[in-house]
Amino acid sequence: MPKRKESASSNSQGQSKKAVSAPPEVEDAVEMPENAAGEDLKLEGEEDEVGEVGQARFLGDPIPVEEAKRRWPHRYTRGQSEFTQARGHYSNAEVDGVVFSLDDEAYVQAEPGKDSYICKIVEFFSAVDGSLHFTAQWYYRAGDTVIQSCTSLVHNKQIFFSEIRDDNPLDCLVKKINIKFIPSKEIIGFDPKTIPTWDFYYSKKYLLPYTSFVNMPSDDETKSQESTSTISSDRETSSESHDPKNEISLLDLYSGCGAMSTGLCLGANIGGVRLVTKWAVDYNQYACESLKLNHPETEVRNESAEDFLHLIEEWEKLCSSFSLSTKRSSCNEMESNAKGGFNSKKAEEEEEAAEDDDDAGDSEIYEVEEILGICHGDPNNHGKSELHFKIRWKGYGPEEDTWEPLEGLSDCKDKLKEFVTRGYESKLLPLPGSVGVICGGPPCQGISGFNRFRNKEAPLEDPKNKQLKVYVDIVDFLKPRFVLMENVVDMVKFAGGFLGRYALGRLVSIGYQVRMGMMAAGSYGLPQFRMRVFMWGALPTENLPQYPLPTHEVANRGVNPTEFEMNAVNYDEGCEPTLKPALFLKDAIADLPAVGNKEERDEMPYTLDPESEFQKFIRRRRDEMPGCLVLGSISPEHSLYDHVPYRLNQDDYDRVCQVPKKKGANFRNFPGVRVRPDNKVEWDPDIERVYLKSGKPLVPDYAMTFVRGTSSKPFGRLWWDEIVSTVVTRPEPHNHALLHPEQDRVLTVRENARLQGFPDYYKLTGPVKERYMQVGNAVAVPVARALGYSLASALKGSSGSEPVMKLPENFPFVPPPA
Repeated sequence: MPKRKESASSNSQGQSKKAVSAPPEVEDAVEMPENAAGEDLKLEGEEDEVGEVGQARFLGDPIPVEEAKRRWPHRYTRGQSEFTQARGHYSNAEVDGVVFSLDDEAYVQAEPGKDSYICKIVEFFSAVDGSLHFTAQWYYRAGDTVIQSCTSLVHNKQIFFSEIRDDNPLDCLVKKINIKFIPSKEIIGFDPKTIPTWDFYYSKKYLLPYTSFVNMPSDDETKSQESTSTISSDRETSSESHDPKNEISLLDLYSGCGAMSTGLCLGANIGGVRLVTKWAVDYNQYACESLKLNHPETEVRNESAEDFLHLIEEWEKLCSSFSLSTKRSSCNEMESNAKGGFNSKKAEEEEEAAEDDDDAGDSEIYEVEEILGICHGDPNNHGKSELHFKIRWKGYGPEEDTWEPLEGLSDCKDKLKEFVTRGYESKLLPLPGSVGVICGGPPCQGISGFNRFRNKEAPLEDPKNKQLKVYVDIVDFLKPRFVLMENVVDMVKFAGGFLGRYALGRLVSIGYQVRMGMMAAGSYGLPQFRMRVFMWGALPTENLPQYPLPTHEVANRGVNPTEFEMNAVNYDEGCEPTLKPALFLKDAIADLPAVGNKEERDEMPYTLDPESEFQKFIRRRRDEMPGCLVLGSISPEHSLYDHVPYRLNQDDYDRVCQVPKKKGANFRNFPGVRVRPDNKVEWDPDIERVYLKSGKPLVPDYAMTFVRGTSSKPFGRLWWDEIVSTVVTRPEPHNHALLHPEQDRVLTVRENARLQGFPDYYKLTGPVKERYMQVGNAVAVPVARALGYSLASALKGSSGSEPVMKLPENFPFVPPPA
């Protein structure tokens, strides 16, 4: 926020050309006569550069004392040293011939060369020393907010109201301006060109905690009583028209194996809202298979987010062409796109037939029996990405199904209409306005610390970061009621937090309320720190969800960027909440059976009883899990899945076997390694280098040079009373502490899954390395579950105005509301 007060004060102390007028001093400011008026007086020595006296004065009679005391009691209470004491308040003032009134919007003088500040005048008063003041409640331009470097995303006439007020010399007022308030129900799709006579417009308030852009509360003063009543009616309509007993559909983008959506649904259902993952999209085949295995009710699409965006855009056109969606268009539009005969089973045969007219009449005719599926892409590898349909041919079996482009279906309009109608009724694909929630973590490998070629100057131009734009493009097209985006903390650290600012700016520019918070997984009942950024978005007609406050103690590891310290989700300083003790590695995995480096069983029985509450909870059957929608039926007892480690090669296994089974052990314990006083490692000249049976050294060179010789992570052994930093996607011990405390192997897929809060019934698919990746890329399930509960509170209208909320004391063991 610009230092408005300081700059205004400096201008009034020698830099301003204005002369400040003050009413005559009176002995008792509090007992100022009600009929006293401000007189146009010049303070001694206050002449401008051309010798004329500038005018800054109050007009008319002062506001009656009793009314002034009622409206501004802090100005008339003796001993309030933090507030300038007043001897009178006024409704109007004149500065350089311009008359200002209370509640006017105005430009305020800024530093030389800078744009004037923008404020709402909420108070005129004369101080006990005779000086004249106004109190400004400030508006922010986009550049004054966290959006900063992404200001171009927001229209230059859009500003944001704030709760920041301060006092300024009266002569700092420059000019009256017109600002238009846009009610929440009108801001989506609002065209600024419709208000050419207004200087600015606003619909949201910007709050510094959690960098929040929120709707103006219904009890705020607005441009007119009509605007105030409009907001109020919007709020009432939002909470009354959405019955929480109805099913809310969720689209999980970049879904991975479904941890984020799983947690959100569990939490929302605990909170009494039926949230169901209707669609999921991910490019990784194995992750999609895992999600489908655990959520057979979900339409899982194994495709890129870009193809999915093109697909839903084309799907809307198809539904409109058959008069199925609200957007009506002529069937001729569809027919014009479906041109060219469809007399060949394969697209290449069509092209060959078109090229050779003599042979066209001899080509075999294939009849479409049924259209089975739809995609946007290049399933036939022809080098052209477009809309395709999966065709079942009459007289042929499933093994002969093919993908055919839309342009070949002009002779199959009835079949196409049948497929589209069936897909529309079953909600095969989402349409604009049909999605309750979109969640997802768009990958941004371009900001990874492992990427040596990161583009710090223009991060969004890096193809590895473009998924952030695609994610918001999908949100913009579908306009879900709520958005939840997750990402690594580097999103608000790399390149000055450019990508975080971009995401906030994009969501605000398309009308969403937004707030951003950083949550540590360990604070919600996991023995893993894992700090991540979460960004909530909500339509203007919805309640913006809050962030759930921590339930468990966990040490802050100081990863918060200084500029975003206010975004860490935690209790206020000075507050001493009663939190559950932090969980450690032993609490999570000590009950799991011992396995070796070459374990091959994907399923095995439990051999030990659970020891901790965490273990009892994580081992529950699906139907026993709080928030599970499988009500009225008993799930079968499940085996222990995925308790298999990544198999180390013989050299690494030999190294691991030599790491002592004690806390803090790692490659530094190997013979020949010496640790200097500055904590860097070096070769011990008195010890001959040790070699493995293969002839390779016991201590590899990369371990000695990792992080310039300061790291203790290579071949590091975890210990029972530790909290893991973060679960990683690559299970190799070369640069991470991954070794089991007492067994000579890395942590298994299931052990990592427990550190992420996956229930034991959640089974994964694919090669072992792929399963590690699915778990490492996932959102911690307990964090998502807590966020799901806060989403339910927003949907039910029971969330408060604060950006954070306290979870029920026994969460997640909360019976759903009746």
